[in-house]
Amino acid sequence: MNVPDRVLKLWAGVHTTPGEVLVSVFVLMLAIVLNWFMRKPVRSWIRHYLYHHRREVFFRFLFYRIDKLMRPLRLFISVILLKISIEIFTVQEMIDTLFFSLYWFFFFWFVYEVIKFLLYTTLVSKLKRQRMARMELFNLFLNITRVFIAILLVIFILSHLGVDLTALVTSLGIGGAIIGLSAKDTLTNFFDSIRLVSEDAFRQGDWIETRDLEGFVTEMGLSSTKIRTFDNAMVTVPNSRLVNDYIKNWSRRMVGRRIKFHIRIKYTQDMAEVERVIYEIYEMLHRHPDIVNENKLPYLKSMKMTYEDGLFNLDDKYGVRRTLLVYLDELDKYSMNILVYAFSISVNWEEWLGVKQNVIGKIMNIIEESELELAIPIYEVKATLEKKDMQA
Repeated sequence: MNVPDRVLKLWAGVHTTPGEVLVSVFVLMLAIVLNWFMRKPVRSWIRHYLYHHRREVFFRFLFYRIDKLMRPLRLFISVILLKISIEIFTVQEMIDTLFFSLYWFFFFWFVYEVIKFLLYTTLVSKLKRQRMARMELFNLFLNITRVFIAILLVIFILSHLGVDLTALVTSLGIGGAIIGLSAKDTLTNFFDSIRLVSEDAFRQGDWIETRDLEGFVTEMGLSSTKIRTFDNAMVTVPNSRLVNDYIKNWSRRMVGRRIKFHIRIKYTQDMAEVERVIYEIYEMLHRHPDIVNENKLPYLKSMKMTYEDGLFNLDDKYGVRRTLLVYLDELDKYSMNILVYAFSISVNWEEWLGVKQNVIGKIMNIIEESELELAIPIYEVKATLEKKDMQA
């Protein structure tokens, strides 16, 4: 069989023997088979093993993360075999640099996934044991790790290319200053994010309110914080803006969400009846299972006795409110106003609404069974009478 001259010239330029070609093809096929083997049978066996040990947090979380851990490792091995296969035909500095970069890229990717797995395993373990865990610290550490790994990768590649890093840093003195000035806001936001974490102003999941917005903290990044507002919009706020603004944290309260309103009754000279109604309302609130008072929650009382001579007030530090007040508070133009001031045990909004509704209903029953009458402003009475006259 005659071989075309063009093929012979191409073969002569490769400078390889048929045996080396067979080895190259074999290594290439080995890379393909090993990639498939790790992606299918090995993955299935590992997931099967982890599933049967899912009672432990480590194995259960590893079951969900195994794909992310194996992907960079599988690609790392495949790139090594691919480089061996190509080097049989040619060795060029550009190809060597390319594969060197891929080696370290997949290696650092694998290291990052391992660190991420260990961090989230620790987080899940803390939550399972009902211990305090600050998720924003984990995310901040992950973001810093990602940046650090990227810098290491660039340094390794530049070193492999023979770049004198000391001379490069020296030569970039003026350029670095220019870059530093242009990235001033980014650096400011980065240090402000560390300041927010260290001051523990809020955590992920907290309900916060600032001068311009209100919502739940979903993520704290290196330069900005994402807040989900109550109308379900995602707002990204620079950390430098948050750190220089007041932050009202509604989630930092352990016991006590305020219930405050006035009961407006018609003027009367029967103060004995007014005082009796006030006493009944107070006793109802004092006995109410969902309203806080000084005699409830004994574990908080013992904690207060332990720390009352300390450096901080326990109620103020952890957000505990037990105030219960029912008093004749105002003499309005058209009514006598009784102040009701109490706190529900639950700080959950929906549960608080239910407690408040129940309290209002019980107070209405007390007023109905008394000799007092609820006051209706005169302008509302006139408006009602005028409406009836018009209908007549």
